Amino acid sequence: MPVDQLFPPTVQGRGAGPGGADRIWTRIAVAPDSGCADAFDPLLRRALAPVGCQRLLRATYTDATQSYVTTVGLLFAKADAAAMRSLDGRFEDERLDRRSDLMPRPYAAKGTVAVGFGAEQRASWTVSVLTDAPVVVYAVSGWADARTVDEPQPAAEAMRSGATSAPAQAGLGHEAKGLADRVERSLRKSVTSSTEQPS
Repeated sequence: MPVDQLFPPTVQGRGAGPGGADRIWTRIAVAPDSGCADAFDPLLRRALAPVGCQRLLRATYTDATQSYVTTVGLLFAKADAAAMRSLDGRFEDERLDRRSDLMPRPYAAKGTVAVGFGAEQRASWTVSVLTDAPVVVYAVSGWADARTVDEPQPAAEAMRSGATSAPAQAGLGHEAKGLADRVERSLRKSVTSSTEQPS
């Protein structure tokens, strides 16, 4: 599947921003095709281990103003449907997707506005374990000026009405969740299209 189908050069986010504002994200880098060994912090790698890692694809985007950067990833697992449902249940029951020690790592591409997007710059994130496909979709966002973040906040909390944290005020929860959702939709559309083609 072409990379432009999984990670479109431009992603439209109608109503994806704070207050239902439209967003546009531009892809600035695609990470080399890789495994998962160095892509996650140890605790998150351990949490995802039950479903295995067949392949990991990542891309980093910036918003229209180049104020924010967001890395979105697709972990293609080795697991069957039962294992994916089990992992999804664990993430939900134990709220693993809300733990700051289980944040995904960003992809900081040299020569781009994301060059300073490291572990200390992570501001908001989302992790979604799909149960109808062996895929884990995630995104992590931060400021493009490489500022550090003392208290990162999961996207679900940063997007709540009245949230006052710095990531929430900047809309970084919307950046992570909005982009992750649209890449997931693009993946589903591509898979559906390919399975419907006559053999």
